[in-house]
This record gives sequence, structure tokens and C-alpha cells, in this order.
Amino acid sequence: QVQLVESGGGLVQPGGSLRLSCTASGFSLDPYAIGWFRQAPGKEREGVSSISSSGSSKLYADSVKGRFTISRDNAKNTVNLQMDSLKPEDTAVYYCARSRTVIASMDPNRYNYWGQGTQVTVSS
Repeated sequence: QVQLVESGGGLVQPGGSLRLSCTASGFSLDPYAIGWFRQAPGKEREGVSSISSSGSSKLYADSVKGRFTISRDNAKNTVNLQMDSLKPEDTAVYYCARSRTVIASMDPNRYNYWGQGTQVTVSS
């Protein structure tokens, strides 16, 4: 059974850091681009970051550039999102997703498998 599980969310103060992980079971992440998306209450889901299957191409939303770093460890079947200098506006449920292709993309329509999400709350 294909499954993606996010972990690492929680409550953090502004300026703090969190590291999200997306672990796959039932399939290998190797051949696929992986994306991170988020959805805040009352807002549409938005792309945060994406990494190509090889890891050579990485995309970031303008709002997180310079603060978030995506990486993948295919040996552990995991993709990580390091989030630094967190702001209250980063508060959302964060989802990882598996693309249909090897190419990094921020278009959610290119993704066909989604995790259940992990809550990130940035508040003092």
C-alpha cells in the first residue's frame, strides 16, 4: 500500500526552527519528485517546496526562500524540509506529496499521492 507519512510538526516560537520529514512506505521515492504544500485555515493549499527525483533541482515559494531547505535521502526513503526563522504566517498544516514525474513542480495537479499532513504552529 502506497503511503506517505509526515512528521516533525509542532508548536514553535517566531524565529524558531522545525524539521519536517516525509517517509514513504509501499514504494520507493527514488523515481519521483516530491513536494511540500501547506494549507492555513480559510486559505487555499499552496506549494512550499519541491525536489526533483535526483535532488538536483529544488524549488521554493518566494515566501520561504532563504528560510526553508528541502533535501532527500533516498536510502532512508525520506524527504526533509528544514524550516528556519519561522514566522506566524507559516502556521498551517503541511503536506508532502509524490509527483507523477521526476520533475520538481509547485503545481499540486502534478501530484497523485498525498500524506495526511502535520500541523505547524508558530506563535509566542
